[in-house]
Amino acid sequence: MARSFDLFPRFAIFLAGVAAGALARRERGTVASGVSAATVAELKHSLLSEVDTRIAKLNSANETRFGQIDARLEEHSAKLSEIPSTAQLVTAMEGLLSKTMASLDERLTTQAHSIEVLKTTVSQTDSLLERVLESLDALQTYTDPAELAEDPLLQRPAV
Repeated sequence: MARSFDLFPRFAIFLAGVAAGALARRERGTVASGVSAATVAELKHSLLSEVDTRIAKLNSANETRFGQIDARLEEHSAKLSEIPSTAQLVTAMEGLLSKTMASLDERLTTQAHSIEVLKTTVSQTDSLLERVLESLDALQTYTDPAELAEDPLLQRPAV
């Protein structure tokens, strides 16, 4: 398309030269080669009609191309309007991050509660075990030492 516009000024200069030459010859009455003024006028008319035809074709091609470009611009504009804005993306990311942090806080709270329950359970188990051991010690003091002497397990030497 740019090439066509580059040729147009050159062609116009050429036509201007031809027209200037024809006018100069018309003033002399006949062309030096023996061509009449009517022939020159006919040639001039055919050249002008050919130039007009070419310009009309170029204009038609340009209009078609500009129509295609306008259609593409409208298509791209429609696509751009469908794309979420930066503010919408940031808002969505903040919402997602907020939900994730809330879930993480909930899990940490649940784990902290489980740890507290486990500590309480261990403390209660220790207390119960201590009472059981104290009870065993109390029972051993009440057992008869004679029974202990007869027990074969207690008479073994310590390793």
